[in-house]
Amino acid sequence: MDCVKLLGQRLMSLDLDRQVAEVQTRVVVLNRSTALGFPMTVAAG
Repeated sequence: MDCVKLLGQRLMSLDLDRQVAEVQTRVVVLNRSTALGFPMTVAAG
């Protein structure tokens, strides 16, 4: 939850549909940045 808050404390949109889209966009950005931080592991053997 702390990472989500780093993207902004408040929603900019006033319309509910736009708020949903804004939150979904933030989740996509968070997931992509998290995926970049995970190392790729390969099974040896």
